[in-house]
Amino acid sequence: MIDIQILRDNPELIQRKSKEKQVDVDVDKILALDAERLELIRQVEDLRQKRNENSAKMKGGGKPDQAAIDEGKQIKVELADRESQLRQSEEEFDELFGAIPNIPLNHVPTGETEDENVVKKTVGEKPQFDFEPRTHWEIAKQRDLFDKERAAKVSGSRFVYLKGGLVRLQFAIVQFVMDTLDDESVIERLIKDNDLQIKVTPFVPVLPPALLRTEPYKASARLNAEETTYKLEGDDLWLNASAEHTLCTMYWDEIIPQDQLPIRYIGYSTSFRREAGTYGKDTEGIIRLHQFDKLEMQIFSDAETGFDEHKLMIAIQEYFVQALGLRYNFIEKCTADIGTANASGVDIDCWFPGQGRYIETHTADYMTDYQTRDLNTRTKKDGKTELLHTNDATAFALSRILAAVVENYQNEDGTVRVPDVLQKYMGGRTTL
Repeated sequence: MIDIQILRDNPELIQRKSKEKQVDVDVDKILALDAERLELIRQVEDLRQKRNENSAKMKGGGKPDQAAIDEGKQIKVELADRESQLRQSEEEFDELFGAIPNIPLNHVPTGETEDENVVKKTVGEKPQFDFEPRTHWEIAKQRDLFDKERAAKVSGSRFVYLKGGLVRLQFAIVQFVMDTLDDESVIERLIKDNDLQIKVTPFVPVLPPALLRTEPYKASARLNAEETTYKLEGDDLWLNASAEHTLCTMYWDEIIPQDQLPIRYIGYSTSFRREAGTYGKDTEGIIRLHQFDKLEMQIFSDAETGFDEHKLMIAIQEYFVQALGLRYNFIEKCTADIGTANASGVDIDCWFPGQGRYIETHTADYMTDYQTRDLNTRTKKDGKTELLHTNDATAFALSRILAAVVENYQNEDGTVRVPDVLQKYMGGRTTL
């Protein structure tokens, strides 16, 4: 959530920035509830003080007089009433205040739909074929690389059995990412090339839990029950929709020493998404599945370095895509598309020659302190407690990048060349 003081000091800013994100916010009502809540808090505190004073009188020497007894009863009734009003007021306030989106940074383009995202640059060359390139699902069927029909039989639509060389390729990509993000020389070069004022700290690999309780999930501002997240019936548990959801909550209600920052993680997790609202979209192939594996970067930093950490993540994403030799669009997401919790967001859309279009393969989100305020994740700096800033970004959503590699590296006979950077992880194999 945002800082309440920003709303109190500059309600017009919050109203305008929320509108830019296509979020309806009743600022006047929220401020009225805030004032009501503060007044009720004052009344509750006053009544508790009176109760304590009355209790002290009752415990004094001798038998308490009837006036003190009657006063105690009256205070008890009034306090119960005010506490009940306060609970109701706080519940209504929390619901409306929590819906206020993060404030987009000044560089974020203003737009009403994702169509107003800005392509900042296009990098790489389209592969040239002397035959008509096929889609990854056409190649997979020919080479028996995955099976959606049998997966649908046992699990339903949008599930898949990955098979054979495609499985080996996935784990080659995982190893490539782990080796890269553990290499300080790579991190140092990217920091230097992008003129970033941050430490050379490698990423620690993490296998996070795939299940998350409601309270931390809601606090993370990542729980999307209607369109995305699966709930386990009978349990207070949700299936992880991406590795960063259990990574960002890792330090829930903790203070991280300043000398441990930044903390950089690379998480690997099977992820689950309902994909509600996408009926009929990307039904072929493995672009949009209910279950997929994902490598996700997560960074905890202080406020001063948060945006440079965002830039580092984006530089890493470009490094990965360029290492695979894929053509891509670098997209600055507009206010309507960066997401409620994000202050800035970038997408990378890779070229899929079999489909003749660009498809999103990476996203990078900078959340400032919006996430950590509710998670209460802090550090101490110069004797003062401060909220941390968080960043998360895709290293690879594996099903999507596998599809991109298959389409870009296909041969006429249906075999698929292994990108040079991955061959050392493939046991000597150069083709699938």
